[in-house]
Amino acid sequence: MTGLTEDALRYYEKIGLLPRAKRRENGRRMYREEDLQLMELIICLKKMGVPLKDIKAFASLSYAEDIVSTPEVYEKVLAYRTKLQSQIDQLQKVLNVLDYKIANKQSLLKH
Repeated sequence: MTGLTEDALRYYEKIGLLPRAKRRENGRRMYREEDLQLMELIICLKKMGVPLKDIKAFASLSYAEDIVSTPEVYEKVLAYRTKLQSQIDQLQKVLNVLDYKIANKQSLLKH
């Protein structure tokens, strides 16, 4: 459902990033909606390049807790957002160059 492998789920449970899942009679894991939301957050943060130790800090917040109530976490989120925006800006420049080259049927090496 989330795209996480069974090995990743086991590992995240082992390090306490995810709560231990309840099991069905056949041994398969059952996750609650909150767990699925946490998995989506983990995937998102991993794609941003956030280390697991920082992801664990984000995940340890109460589901109802406002992110601003933990200043150190809030500051990290802002820093990661700034870094991500910078990456997006750089990729947009590359995309603009490629779009220009394609639209004008230019060689990739011509200026």
